[in-house]
Amino acid sequence: MTTLTQPAKASGEFLIGGKLPVTRLGYGTMQLTGPGVWGDPEDPDEAVRVLRRAVELGVNFLDTADSYGPVVAEELIKKALHPYPADLVIATKAGFTRQGPGRWRPVGRPEYLRQQAEMSLRHLGLEQIPLFQLHRIDPLVPLEDQVGELQKLRDEGKIGYIGLSEVTVGQLKAARAIAPIATVQNLYNLANRSAEDLLDYSAANGIGFIPWFPLATGELAKPGGPLESMAARHGATPPQLAIAWLLHRSPVVLPIPGTSSVAHVEDNIAAAQVKLSDSEYAALESAIS
Repeated sequence: MTTLTQPAKASGEFLIGGKLPVTRLGYGTMQLTGPGVWGDPEDPDEAVRVLRRAVELGVNFLDTADSYGPVVAEELIKKALHPYPADLVIATKAGFTRQGPGRWRPVGRPEYLRQQAEMSLRHLGLEQIPLFQLHRIDPLVPLEDQVGELQKLRDEGKIGYIGLSEVTVGQLKAARAIAPIATVQNLYNLANRSAEDLLDYSAANGIGFIPWFPLATGELAKPGGPLESMAARHGATPPQLAIAWLLHRSPVVLPIPGTSSVAHVEDNIAAAQVKLSDSEYAALESAIS
């Protein structure tokens, strides 16, 4: 691989909502918190260094949520990067409440979503949230009330674009009847392709697809695994190959691998320079099922 000063830019560009440019390989902040996505990180200074290094390497798309910590990840972003570079796009989410480490409960009442949007604006130090995502659809609240409130926030200029997380194609279609939806974020990686139909629908409609859990928490990076020999031929690592596979999958895919280590963030972002042939892409797809 040729070493670039800002390797993330080799991933290409996507226009969120057809207008807002982001470098396709982004960074997800969930791992910047304590165990169970609860509380402060063990090394807050390293968390700040990770965020700054990601941006130095060309990342201009950060994914976070009010529930990461809670609040911890958003405040770390502000501490590390505010005042923000002009091209930095911060995507946050609301719709989960937290009851402790590893515990999550969806709440989609309009007044709650509005409150959390206002709090995220404050915690991030923003006048407008570029991309605001409904973290989960609350089954106890009508969808039109949840997405409708996000549309009101957009009309008021408090958010730029609306995204959804963990939805079906049917739910996405229903939401699009209420408001424009710019992105979706679902579990998706080389080892878990259960959201293929949603990705295909997103690609057909110009909707950004943000795959969370892109490395299956290390499962795809195990030594001796099916990625290792092909990675060696590219002078790459298995995690880089898994990210390269996602980038090859579709131009609407926006991977956001997360880590709490500067060394790992450098390794992940270098994946943007790994280019797979169509035959290599197909071979990986066949090898992992």
